[in-house]
Parts: sequence; C-alpha cells; structure tokens
Amino acid sequence: MSETKSAAQPRLVRMHPADNVAIVVNEGGLPAGTLLEEGLVLLDKVPQGHKVALVALAQGDVVRRYNVPIGHALQDMAAGRWVHERLLQMPAARELHGLPMATVAAPVQAPLTGYTFEGYRNADGSVGTRNILAITTTVQCVAGVVSQAVRRIKDELLPLYPQVDDVVGLEHSYGCGVAIDAPDAIIPIRTLRNISLNPNFGGEVMVVSLGCEKLQPERLLPPGSFPITDARDPAGGPDTVCLQDAQHVGFMSMLDSIVQSARPHLERLNARRRETVPASQLVVGVQCGGSDAFSGVTANPAVGFATDLLVRAGATVMFSENTEVRDAVEQLTQRAATPEVAQAIVRELDWYDRYLERGRVDRSANTTPGNKAGGLSNIAEKAMGSIVKSGTAAISHVLAPGEKLRSDQKGLVFAATPASDFICGTLQLAAGMNVHVFTTGRGTPYGLAECPVIKVATRSDLARRWHDLMDINAGRIADEGVSIEDMGWALFRMLLDVASGRKTWAEHWKLHNALVLFNPAPIT
Repeated sequence: MSETKSAAQPRLVRMHPADNVAIVVNEGGLPAGTLLEEGLVLLDKVPQGHKVALVALAQGDVVRRYNVPIGHALQDMAAGRWVHERLLQMPAARELHGLPMATVAAPVQAPLTGYTFEGYRNADGSVGTRNILAITTTVQCVAGVVSQAVRRIKDELLPLYPQVDDVVGLEHSYGCGVAIDAPDAIIPIRTLRNISLNPNFGGEVMVVSLGCEKLQPERLLPPGSFPITDARDPAGGPDTVCLQDAQHVGFMSMLDSIVQSARPHLERLNARRRETVPASQLVVGVQCGGSDAFSGVTANPAVGFATDLLVRAGATVMFSENTEVRDAVEQLTQRAATPEVAQAIVRELDWYDRYLERGRVDRSANTTPGNKAGGLSNIAEKAMGSIVKSGTAAISHVLAPGEKLRSDQKGLVFAATPASDFICGTLQLAAGMNVHVFTTGRGTPYGLAECPVIKVATRSDLARRWHDLMDINAGRIADEGVSIEDMGWALFRMLLDVASGRKTWAEHWKLHNALVLFNPAPIT
C-alpha cells in the first residue's frame, strides 16, 4: 500500500507490486491532469475508489489487482486512464476440478491466552452474549399475531424483567404452501430449528403455531433437539401456543395466551447473570455488504487480522457468502486443514453453482450497481477483497446452509451461505453465531435482532456521514496511516466489550430485520 501523505496530495493504493492498476484514495476522486507518483499523469477524472492504469495496456492484456487477473482490457488504454467495468472483460470462473487441495500450511502463530468476556453460560455448553426471549413461529400465517404479541410483551412484561435484553419474534415466510418433503427442503427447516437454539436465547424454546400447517411444531423441534425446561410439554414437544386450539375465543384471546406463556420463560431468563468466560466461547460471523473498492483495502483486512487473533484465542469465526468467494476458490481449497475439508468446500460451492443455474442466474449478477459505483468492476475483483476477512488461518470446518456448529468445531469455518446480507446473517445465526461483524463501504443500516452487529466503515467519509451507525472507522487505514494490525486489535477488543454487553449502534437504534430464509424448495 502506498504511504499516506497529506490529505491534499493525490494518493493511490496498489495492493501488490505486480499489479498494473491502483485505486484512488482521495475523497471526491482526482481530476484529469493530476500529477501522480513517479510522473504519471491522470488522463481522465477518476472517482474515489476507482482504478487507474499504471502502465499502458493493450487490448486483451490481463488487468491485475491483488496480483490476480480481474479482467482483460477491451481496448488499448494508456497509462493514467480510468479503468472501469465497461473497459474490462470479466475472466472465466475457475473450474471446480483440478484444484490444489490442502496444499498450503497456515502460518504458525502463538496462542493468545488470558482474554475473556462476560457472557451467559447455557446448559448445552454454549455461551450467549445477549439474554433474549425468542418466539419461534412454525408458519407465516401467525406472523401478524406474533408481531403484536411481541409488542405487548415488550410494553407490559419486559420492564418487570430487567435482566432480559429483548423479545424477538422469529417470523418468516415458510411452513405451508410449499413442497415440504421436496429435495433440499431440509435447509429452511433446519435453519428455523437451529436459529431457535441460538446461544443468545438461553435454551428457552417458545413456539407459536397455527395448527393446520405442514411444518408442525414436533417436526420443527422434535424431542431431543432442544433443552428441557419447566415449560416443556409433558409429551416431549416444545412449549407451544396453537392459535387454532378451541381455548382461543377471538383475537385478544390469542394475544393473551402468547403473553402469558412468555412469563415463565422471562422469569428463567431474568434469573441469569453474566459470568467471566474465555474468549474461546466467542462464535463470530463476519460478512460484508454494500461493498466498495476500499472493502478489500481497509475494513476487510482489519477484520482478517482480528479473525486470526480470535482463532489464536480459541474462538470460532465463520466467513460465508458463496458468490463472494467463488472466484477465489483456489485460495480456499489450498488453505483447507485437510483434503476432506477442501472437498467439502468444493461440494458446497458446486451445489450453489447448480442452484444458480436452475434460476438462470450468472456471475455478472454480482456485483451490484452500488459496488460498481464504489470502484468494483466485477465479481472477480470483489472476491479478492471479500476473502481477506477470513485472515490466514487454516479452514478447519465447513457447514452446509442451516447447519449448526458442534462444540468441537472451533477455529476458522466456512459456512456456505448466499451473499445476500440478511440471508447470510440468518444462516450464521442458525450456525450458532453470538456476535456479528459487518463491513460496508457504500453504507447499509443492516442489523440483527438476535445478536449484536458491529458495523465497520471502509471509508472515513461514510463513517462521518453515518456517525451514529458505524462502530469502527477503518477508513483511517487509508487516510491516517493507521496500521491494519492496530485496527484489527481495536476490533478484537471491541468484540470482547460488545460480547460483554456494550451496545452497538444497531442495537441502540434497534435496527432489526425480519427473519429471511434461504428456501430452495420448489413451490407447489
């Protein structure tokens, strides 16, 4: 990376000595005629984050960033030209055969000891960072009733239980009207089941059912799949309020029943207290959304450094987003801890390739218009900046969509999910995430009700404008010369603070999404 100079001077960032393009750092971009380092003169006005040709490029030449091909020149370009997506031919996707499998050993790093946070211990051995009552729904038909019941519980009951952080309804659009026994229908079912068992819910399982839906409570949460509580049905099923039961006479009766059923769950949650636990109990999901060219320069490298610190401390870190890493598949498989893990990575990416083919979606659907406006020309370039969130550790495990982490699955984990922000977050919650890290360059008010979300801005301009949404400004790496290492340590320490109860901006403003399911099952 180029050395940082005064804000008035033109600045470029070149990610690798072999790169033949660099990006403009200056806010507002740089005008044509700007004199750059080593005598290079800009021939075009270049927006912030966009690429400049450092050497003359002939038609067909490989354009390199991160020392990988991100495209081929569609025409001759002189040094100093603005290199944007309309001048690049996207390279072909790497085939999923003949890949290097577990060929690169991860760097050996000393364990980090002595780091702790204040969390809530659960009976199954997991640890929560929040103390939340979640009300699971079996079908979309009950969503409106549950939404109103949650509001009543918050207004009438939550003030009586000061140790409980929140009440959330796990609302979704699944449960009926679908081919529930179709191939791959297990994905949304296990997603719902495993979200209900997230560590931040303290082992309390409360369900609202309509009664006639295909996804019956016993199928969603069969006996043995959830902790036993005092409110568990004697027959072994979850604690369920069924709206079609004869006892419910009118709408208010339904609401009263849900509110009263919440009381024993709130009482047990309210009796819990935070305890000092090792940092190894953290389960961190990392994700980016609204990405720009700075994502792979500032925020994501800092997250990658923090990822390495977390793994050294014995914690679990999940990175995801199939389409965001697909073009870096070779980097993934070679970093796998074993050939079996590498094969699992290929299996999940191949499944998603075929899933997209069925929907007639090609690679050009990612990147978005906002990504391109932020300087990312195509998914090949975007993938290189996305994957650095995973740090340098060996990939130790792979999870299919909706699967839950086992207690022995520590270290760096690839949790296969779509790249859509809320769907990725939903599936990471199902895997057992108790803290989330979300980087953004274009900006998004993304948040989750079920766990804290630390928002990391890639640019100082975004951090200033959205000062009450961004928790960390990684743009200081480009603007002020703050090192990636120092920013990574700052994020690591913030993770411990937030896991101990410190509120994020998203929590302060209660920026929560409705539950979104990745549902590949065909509709009947």
